[in-house]
Amino acid sequence: MGLISRFSMKHVLFFLVGLFLLLFPFVNDSRSTLILMTQIFIFAVFAMSYDLLLGYTGIISFGHAMFFGLGAYSVGILLSQGDISLLTVGSALIVTIVLCGILSWIVGMLSLRLKSHYYAMLTLALAGLFQVGAEKWRSLTKGNDGFTFRIPQELMDREVFYFIALAFMILSFFFLRRFTKSPLGTVLQAVRENERRAESIGYEVYHYKVAASVVSGILAGLAGVMYGLSLRFVNTAVFGVDMTLDVLLMTIIGGAGTLIGPILGAVMIEFTHDWLSELASLHWIFERWIIIFGLIYILVVMFFPKGLVGTLRKWSIFARKSENKQETNLKTNG
Repeated sequence: MGLISRFSMKHVLFFLVGLFLLLFPFVNDSRSTLILMTQIFIFAVFAMSYDLLLGYTGIISFGHAMFFGLGAYSVGILLSQGDISLLTVGSALIVTIVLCGILSWIVGMLSLRLKSHYYAMLTLALAGLFQVGAEKWRSLTKGNDGFTFRIPQELMDREVFYFIALAFMILSFFFLRRFTKSPLGTVLQAVRENERRAESIGYEVYHYKVAASVVSGILAGLAGVMYGLSLRFVNTAVFGVDMTLDVLLMTIIGGAGTLIGPILGAVMIEFTHDWLSELASLHWIFERWIIIFGLIYILVVMFFPKGLVGTLRKWSIFARKSENKQETNLKTNG
């Protein structure tokens, strides 16, 4: 009975959250809040793509932003150089999928046969290379200043784009949920727990890790496309280490290896960032919001070592075991 009630409560909670997100644009009168929610959906997908590497495969990347940046620049360059139409946006999606797929495959082939920290260092180096390339190729990228671009009329309305970003996040979540529960995803989790044991029972671990790298890279690139369309502006910051660190924090704070965790992490970090930035007008200390943000991160890691979702799951399992133990004792005494 307890299991049924927990199952029902979980679905009721998802239903209420979904209903709130669907009704939010109709009850909200703040344009800035609507834009913030859209950004959260986009970064949630970016964080989930990172979670596939870190949480489900045990691979650390310090340059995941290069895939994100490729997507943002792909849609920005094509819309600024070509027709402003949905067809151009579709072309940008295809270009992003191809470029990110090939790049992540090459990076995986070069580094994942070795230890995962080689992957981390190679992605960091390549992200820096892309950032320098974007700075120097001013005729195409306008350098550090970046450039604005127009988007198709169908995407101009912020409410319409809100629902597109929401659908993008939901579809990405269910795709990754199905992916991680598939036989391939199960092997990836086995690799995360004990790579040598997975190899000893006959799995070609290397190929599975490359597959995870490709899927993660493509999804991060698609999030970059949505980010570019949301801002209608792109500059070299999308390749920066800060972007990767943000998504790393979202994954760790929310709970690696959960998918829901990165979404919750994106909500917390984006809202906290926005809130602390607004407080800068009240007191000078909030101008150094990154310090306060670092303190919040330290507290979360101290009290929620497995992230918010991971720790709550641990508490739930502990409570369930205690409940079962009490029921067993009552039956024995009875």
